[in-house]
Amino acid sequence: MSTGRALLRSGSALSLLTLVSRVLGLLREMTKAALLGTGALSDAFSIAFMLPNLFRRLFAEGSIAVAFIPTFKEYLLAGEHRETREFLCCFWTFLSFFASIAVMLGILCAPLIMPVFGITEMDETVLLTRIMFPFLLFISIAAFFQGILNSVRVFAPSAFAPIVLNIVTIASAWLLSPLTGNPARAMAIGIFAGGFLEAAVQLPFVIKRGFSFSWAPLGRAMRNSGTKKVLRLVGPTIIGMAAYQLNDLVSTALAGNAGSGVVSSLQYSLRLQELILGIFAVSIGTVLLPELAEKAKTGDWAAYNSRLSDAIAIIALITIPVIFFSLVEGESLIRLLFQSRKFDEESVALTLDAFTFHISGLFFIALNRILAPAFYAQSDSVSPTLAGLLSFAVNIALAFALSGPMKGGGIALSLSLAGLVNTACLLWFLQRNKNIAIRALLGGVLAYIVKIGAVSLAASIPLIFVSPLVRRLIAHLSLKGRLWTQALPLLSSFIVFAAAGIFLLILTRDRYVKRLFHQG
Repeated sequence: MSTGRALLRSGSALSLLTLVSRVLGLLREMTKAALLGTGALSDAFSIAFMLPNLFRRLFAEGSIAVAFIPTFKEYLLAGEHRETREFLCCFWTFLSFFASIAVMLGILCAPLIMPVFGITEMDETVLLTRIMFPFLLFISIAAFFQGILNSVRVFAPSAFAPIVLNIVTIASAWLLSPLTGNPARAMAIGIFAGGFLEAAVQLPFVIKRGFSFSWAPLGRAMRNSGTKKVLRLVGPTIIGMAAYQLNDLVSTALAGNAGSGVVSSLQYSLRLQELILGIFAVSIGTVLLPELAEKAKTGDWAAYNSRLSDAIAIIALITIPVIFFSLVEGESLIRLLFQSRKFDEESVALTLDAFTFHISGLFFIALNRILAPAFYAQSDSVSPTLAGLLSFAVNIALAFALSGPMKGGGIALSLSLAGLVNTACLLWFLQRNKNIAIRALLGGVLAYIVKIGAVSLAASIPLIFVSPLVRRLIAHLSLKGRLWTQALPLLSSFIVFAAAGIFLLILTRDRYVKRLFHQG
């Protein structure tokens, strides 16, 4: 089986579960839109959830992806079971201890942090923050379990865990709202409970794989060679993560001061963008990291280059058509998903403004999710950190310049342009490794990107005529409701776009479409 076909199959299998999770995540945002809209209470919830979510990148995704998986992979390859268990015990102790400290500090310091964001619901935001901050501890433990499972190429339980989080949050929003005073508190309780269950559902699978661990004395945990290596690897990223957190904090503060509803509209827009990222880019990146780590450790650089090249091309095949379709049908998509109850015409306009600029940078943001693991697999956390710092500087400078005249749209555009800068930096740093044939890799991939762009543009042209035609038909038949006025035109446009795109890919004998169905 070819590397491209294998990666497609592995990523597709993981993407099925991730699709369910992201759709439920979208339903969670639709629930929030229906119950909170883009008002002050919605902004309060968004900011309160943002803070523990920011720190998860350090204690969860950051430390696990950057340092834990490559280090743990070395223990597995060495086959020393006693040393492996000792490392797990020590890292488990280290992670749970410091995540707990962060949770306590977050709860205590919430009243000092909230005034920065210029929101009116100050007391409510502090309360919501304190309810949700323990989510950081739960999600850090969940990421630890995920790192163990992904290192042995078990992906399904970790993809299933967020499904539980979303189901619990949605159920809590609808069921607990009458009991908690407002829907924001009900959703916050759902985040708390769902985070705990996200960790709990993965533990049986970790035990089933034969991995056990317990708490070790903190001093011993800090002295463990594996823990030290994780800290060395994650050390540079602490700077990058701090910059990333400051980036989000500054952007949110600018959005909070740009007007009521801007914070929430940016969150709704990002949820749509992350739906695509989560289904495809994150799934492929999750599968790719253990593969690249193994190839780097064994010195199989030909396979490493092939895997990376295929991953970049597949991301282009997925995200570029999505960009074109979303730019044409973005308003219909937002109206279909969010417009109800509290989510009015102003909410639609605010969200569409942000979404247009967010979705324009989708390819680069997705590509960064693929390129970063290429460094982590080599135990190089410095290069992605430097790239992140440069993109952070660009984002902050542009956000300050554009948030005034363009409000939420300017902040979204800043993020997309920063994603482009991050991609350029990562590619530049990647070429310093002589084992990676970056010029040959980019030569083939750039031609493929241009091809996919041309196919997507051609497939978009019929949409100019399809949607208005369907809307006239609906008006003629006097059909009412979102299912008819938004869903039917959107579905018709999607069918035409997909059919035209697939036809053109088959006509041009696209190699990745062929690999998906045939031995190649």
